[in-house]
Amino acid sequence: MKIPLLRLRRTSLLAFTFYVLLIQSCTSTKDQSAQPLNNDGKPKIVNIINFIRLLEPRDEKITEDVLFETTAKQVQIMKQYKLGGTFLLQYDALMDSRYQELLKGLSADSFEIGAWWEIPQPLVENAGMKWRGRFPWDWHADVGFSTGYTPEEREKLVDVYMKDFREIYGYYPKSVGSWFIDAHTLNYMYQKYGIVASCNCKDQIGTDGYNLWGGYWNQAYYPSTENAYMPAQNEEKQIPVPIFRMLGSDPVRQYDTGIGHTHQGVISLEPVYPESGGDSTWVNWYFQEFVDGECMEYAYVQAGQENSFIWKSVEKGFTIQMPLIAKLRDENKVKVEMLSESGLWFKEHYKVTPATSLTINTDLVREDVKTVWFNSRFYRANLFWENGTLRFRDIHLFNENLPSKYLNERVYSNECFFNTLPLVDGHVWSSPDERAGLSLKAMVNGKAVFVKGGIPEITNSQPGILHVSWPLETLKGTLIAELDERQIKMKIEGNDSDDWYWELTAKTAAELPFTAISSSRVDCEFEAMNYSVKAERGSFLKPSGQVVFRIQPEDNTIILNLDNQQNNEK
Repeated sequence: MKIPLLRLRRTSLLAFTFYVLLIQSCTSTKDQSAQPLNNDGKPKIVNIINFIRLLEPRDEKITEDVLFETTAKQVQIMKQYKLGGTFLLQYDALMDSRYQELLKGLSADSFEIGAWWEIPQPLVENAGMKWRGRFPWDWHADVGFSTGYTPEEREKLVDVYMKDFREIYGYYPKSVGSWFIDAHTLNYMYQKYGIVASCNCKDQIGTDGYNLWGGYWNQAYYPSTENAYMPAQNEEKQIPVPIFRMLGSDPVRQYDTGIGHTHQGVISLEPVYPESGGDSTWVNWYFQEFVDGECMEYAYVQAGQENSFIWKSVEKGFTIQMPLIAKLRDENKVKVEMLSESGLWFKEHYKVTPATSLTINTDLVREDVKTVWFNSRFYRANLFWENGTLRFRDIHLFNENLPSKYLNERVYSNECFFNTLPLVDGHVWSSPDERAGLSLKAMVNGKAVFVKGGIPEITNSQPGILHVSWPLETLKGTLIAELDERQIKMKIEGNDSDDWYWELTAKTAAELPFTAISSSRVDCEFEAMNYSVKAERGSFLKPSGQVVFRIQPEDNTIILNLDNQQNNEK
């Protein structure tokens, strides 16, 4: 991920990463046989994306020669295994003759040259502005990213970059990546220069001062014209450039990393981390789950590394991952393609963001842990099994009308914040001693207990619906949960009792968004936006004590409507 010294990493953390982006068309008649399939018939897409900086001001040992060597070695290894990919250039590297010579020598059929949208001193000065950074490249959010500039200044920066890129390569870049990017810049790049794909950072809190939390957790989404981090619900309010989530965030462990602290560590596919992306056991586990886990539509993962981490640190992981990716390609289990190819494929298949999932059936560390992330244009949800129990670890709602703080204003601090609308937040609302979550419980012999069960089955037999079947031990029957793009439906088959319920708890000091809890709905406010969740079947209850609320079944069924725009209209 980001720059070596500034990243607030915990190298002692157990590192596992899993990144899956999965797409199967619901809206196109295009033949999907062009995409590699495993036995579930769904495409598995791998982008190898390496991005390039000219210099590293935080360590005098990391010279321009060391950085260039890293990129040259990446090219060499990818050619060795006949793997194509995407190289994204920061402006200072774009203007460097050595990188120009190296990248112009690559086959355009296999390699793509695009833009890495961090803002260095030469770009600012060539756009006629004064540089405010501490170094020729400064990673702070108010200097090194588009959020640090007014909308008019952002357009000037884009125009200079695109002009010089075209003079060097003869065309405008089709792909633009950044840890985070504002909606105004992204839309301007699309409308004036025709970009077709973008990529951004995985969800994280505090790392390098960049906070992205509650978004479309994996795969890709069409962003709102008001907020590049927020998925749009309607075609009219979306920027038609899919944003792919980078770095292969671990679906099991990354979310809980750093609970009780102001920043998270990183557990990812990035080759620099010796316990995850640099470990052969973990990498093989990751790609096994990537190929076999239920994805509903398509699987996607970004491999590769920025050159700031230098070849000495990246070499082991990179040389573990590349031959494995090549092997899976040769077995027709994955397709390796350029980011712009993935963007075009996405746009051909989807008019709006599809519902997808990311599933871990077999964890590398603990047999009792399983999880599935569900994403749609309306919400995301994470079901988490641990010690035989089940809870929603996370539910965040999406609303295209929530503007980013940086839509029209620049940021003045070295931090940035991109958020969606929380309903369940098992990280922010937790402490090391008090874990937040929406847990499945029941009354047994007059006592409230956690419901326990066996091995869940996670499938997608109906288009657009994630089906979860969990055989129960505490109660008679099987929990059936169906998640579609707007709602979650749950019932217990084989048991007519209404003695089960879901219970939301949070740490004592948590700042919660709930403003009112009635039997039919929960009303919330976050970042000055009002939003609601409605019980179409079942009811909410506010008990006394530490419990935030309960959701009780009606005729053995609970249906939650998570289309908060629709709920607010009623």
